[in-house]
Amino acid sequence: MIFTVDIGNTTITMGLFTPEGELLFRGSIKTDKNKTPDQIAIDVLDMFRLKQSDVRSVTGAVISSVVPPMTSAMADAIRQLCGVRPMLMGPGVKTGMNILAEIHNQLGSDIVAYSVAALQKYPAPIIVIDMGTATTLSYLGKNTYEGCVIAPGVRIALEALSGRAAELPHISIEAPASIMGRSTIDAMRAGVVYGNAGMIDSLIQRMEEAAGPAATVVMTGGNAGPILKHCKRDIIFDENLIIDGLYYLYQKNQDRRRKRND
Repeated sequence: MIFTVDIGNTTITMGLFTPEGELLFRGSIKTDKNKTPDQIAIDVLDMFRLKQSDVRSVTGAVISSVVPPMTSAMADAIRQLCGVRPMLMGPGVKTGMNILAEIHNQLGSDIVAYSVAALQKYPAPIIVIDMGTATTLSYLGKNTYEGCVIAPGVRIALEALSGRAAELPHISIEAPASIMGRSTIDAMRAGVVYGNAGMIDSLIQRMEEAAGPAATVVMTGGNAGPILKHCKRDIIFDENLIIDGLYYLYQKNQDRRRKRND
């Protein structure tokens, strides 16, 4: 079995795949960079027990991380539990994708993973939207990463609004009955939900004006749900895009390693 781990700023998402690519489970825990490898190992073991899977069945693992303090701790935890050395996303990992030179060393491993998955699963050109801690929109040509837009994530923007304005409350992210808010809470919800949906529609249009029409627009990420349904553009939702990409990258690099050893 192949264990995939995506360490984001807010959430760690895990997936367990069969060697043939069937997803057996997907789960997530809160990111806490202060945890020790032993504490992370307990979290991982609890996830396997929750999903009624055997951690000892893992024969390979891959980690994508945008939180450097957690990368080695997670790798140590996986080694303790599974007895395998996980592949770490970074320099030297074969992607099969042409990443433009100007951004190659700056591209987050999560962006690389979802781009590889999108190119594997959908017709190109593709615009991929990741609604996570940050909101990113990436334009993919045929096996080419052309560039991206990065904006503050939905929750970051909302927390900044509530934190900086003393009279504005902390609210949940959900659409009000009407865009014409008749209370402070409804007005804030309208701004957050419709504002982000409008931003995404506008950025898609501008990216297509710059690079050409996209055959596919796909969205992923934990904040996608409340926003996607209010976008005017037709967008596919794919919650497993990053962990699918990690599985593809693991297999691609294992195949490369086997060929070198033959």
